[in-house]
Amino acid sequence: MFVGALELDLLLDDVHSLKEKRSVVRPVVAELRKRFAVSVAEAGYLDRHRRALIGVAAVAAGGEHVRDVLDSCERFVASRPELALLSARRRLLGPDDEN
Repeated sequence: MFVGALELDLLLDDVHSLKEKRSVVRPVVAELRKRFAVSVAEAGYLDRHRRALIGVAAVAAGGEHVRDVLDSCERFVASRPELALLSARRRLLGPDDEN
């Protein structure tokens, strides 16, 4: 079993309140969940209206599949015109990794 985690640090364009931020971030989170069958949540910068940190997690039998899914998630978010992807960090854990 392989577990992959992806952390996406985002800058939101033309957002002036937390309410506007929610209206931008929620559809992205929902679409990631629906399109790629991953666990996803807004995980940081909750009190800042122009920044968002989205965490994505995937589990699969093969490491290559997990990498492909996380790559697709990153490309999807990077393609959104209302967002600027500042950084993407990932981690992959497999059966040979220690606790």
